[in-house]
Amino acid sequence: MKKPSTPRMLAAMQRVVAAIPPGRVMSYGAVARAAGYPRHVRMVARALSLAPQPIPWFRVLNAQGYVPVRGLTGEDELQRLLLENEGVTFDARGRVDMRALAWFPGGNDD
Repeated sequence: MKKPSTPRMLAAMQRVVAAIPPGRVMSYGAVARAAGYPRHVRMVARALSLAPQPIPWFRVLNAQGYVPVRGLTGEDELQRLLLENEGVTFDARGRVDMRALAWFPGGNDD
């Protein structure tokens, strides 16, 4: 199996995230699958951190619909605030209904 080109993989993941419409979300796994690299879920966070221009990083959640916990203080609150400003709602446990709000290129609202 050919090893994927990291710059090409990161760019593909960044393009997917840049296309997520306001008010919709994707999981890290869904981003990796849509980019064509389903076995490289962990690279999605790296792709977001290395994006050459601003992309809507905050629209990417974990598979359960939670804002991922990060080491940076306040970043999870910022992510939730940015999503709420787009009309995304959270349940009492702090989760987004992924069945209702998940987006996939070519699959819904595309």
